[in-house]
Amino acid sequence: MLDIKFIRENEDVVRAAAAKKHVDVDIPHLLQVDEQRRVLLKEVEDLRAEQNKASDAVAKTSASEREPMIASLKDLKNRLGVREKELKNIEEEFSGIILKVPNVPDLSVPDGNSDADNVEVRRWTPTPEGRSPDQGVGSDPPKFNFMPKSSIELMESLDLADLERGAKVSGFRGYFLKNEGVLLSMALWQLAFEQLVKKGFTLHLAPALARGVNFVGTGWLPQGKDEIYHVGDDLYLAGTAEVPMMGMHQGETFDEADLPKTYAAFSPCFRSEAGSYGKDVKGLYRVHEFMKVEQVVLCRADHEESVRWHEELAKNAEEFMQALELPYRVVVNCGADLGLGQVKKYDIETWIPSQQKYGETHSSSYFHDFQTRRLNIRYRDASGKIHFAHSLNNTMVATPRILIQLLENYQQEDGSVLVPKVLQKWVGKERIMKRGA
Repeated sequence: MLDIKFIRENEDVVRAAAAKKHVDVDIPHLLQVDEQRRVLLKEVEDLRAEQNKASDAVAKTSASEREPMIASLKDLKNRLGVREKELKNIEEEFSGIILKVPNVPDLSVPDGNSDADNVEVRRWTPTPEGRSPDQGVGSDPPKFNFMPKSSIELMESLDLADLERGAKVSGFRGYFLKNEGVLLSMALWQLAFEQLVKKGFTLHLAPALARGVNFVGTGWLPQGKDEIYHVGDDLYLAGTAEVPMMGMHQGETFDEADLPKTYAAFSPCFRSEAGSYGKDVKGLYRVHEFMKVEQVVLCRADHEESVRWHEELAKNAEEFMQALELPYRVVVNCGADLGLGQVKKYDIETWIPSQQKYGETHSSSYFHDFQTRRLNIRYRDASGKIHFAHSLNNTMVATPRILIQLLENYQQEDGSVLVPKVLQKWVGKERIMKRGA
């Protein structure tokens, strides 16, 4: 959430941000409501002060003189009640609008109308001589000397998943993982934890159930209500560990020396995928239930600090992909492909040989104090001044989606699939072959 003072002083900037993100919010109307709110708040405070003063006067007055004063006090109380009701209504309208106001994107964020307008910034592609850390924009991914199979064909032939029975049990987009499909998933989580622990991240197993305040605080509600499963009076299923991990520190104030907070959080994730019907309907790319290791960071309220951590988190995810030796590219998301609170976002897209295109596997975002202001997460600097912290998050790995790229890029002409070297110690084999082969 943006500070209303910032909005008042930078109306044109905020209106431009809304236009760039394609967010429909009436900033002039918000400022009108804010002005009404401030006038009413002043009136209510003045009437309360007057009421307190009159009450004290009545208490000090003799019984014979109280009657007219009590009548006047009653009238004052009625007027105060009317104004308080008006203030409550205007506060509710104000809160409803300001929750729709987007964060201001970084100047480096490109314009665009959809994810098709995201801009590639670099690629990483395997080569026979080894793996290059950055081959630049436009370098070609590896080519097969045979027609590559799709991940669905590979999973069916190698008995790694059962999509038909998954749909029977869980409905549309349901799935079962089986055999090495399970081992590969668990190995990917282990690799993610292994790498992040070495970097000093604190491990968490985060709950998937969270109260509504956590979704409002992270910007998922009210705008993303169609994406979220509502399962109780005030309980929802989180689509990412970002939600519970940010909510974990709601209302807390740290000392600056306690920052940064760096977390690696594993959780089951749930998304309804509303509006995506007809897209990626087969396989594991777009499912309602998945597992994810998420990087979450709280740092000082400093733009350069946020940018540094944003690049660091993206680097962690890229090192994970390089360890897997999977070809990928990094894109910077355009304004229309940013969430309400995101200042800037990178996506990592990994090559899908059967489709001859890249598919998103990771996202990395920073928010400044958009989330922490909503959740009241603050810190005290050395001089005692209080600031809202900055927040960031990044996908380290999400399964089962990444199995699509892993299986397809490691497939062999005989129909088997090699296990990435870095995962073999957990999977227990070098190659996945057909049963009985």
